[in-house]
Amino acid sequence: MELKNYMEDFVLDKLEELIPHYPDYCWCDDCKRDVAILALNHLPPKYISTDKGQILTRAECLGQQYDAEIVKQIAAAVAVVKAHPRHKTA
Repeated sequence: MELKNYMEDFVLDKLEELIPHYPDYCWCDDCKRDVAILALNHLPPKYISTDKGQILTRAECLGQQYDAEIVKQIAAAVAVVKAHPRHKTA
C-alpha cells in the first residue's frame, strides 16, 4: 500500500500559480522548497492510498476555504523565507 499526502500536490500547484504575484522574490529551488515545506507544516495532511480516496480528497479540498487557507499559509511562508533565506548567495 502506497501512502501519499495529497496536500503536497495542492500546495505545489498553488505555489506555481502564486509565483508571478511575487516578482521580486527569489524562487531558486531552495527558497521554493522552503516555502512549500513551511506552508505544509501549517496545513492539515490529507493522506490517500486509493484512487477513490484521491477523488474524494480532491473534491473536499476544492472548496474556497481550503484554497484560501493554502494561499494564506504560502504567503506567510514567503514572508518568513524572504526574511531568513537559507540559500547561498552568489
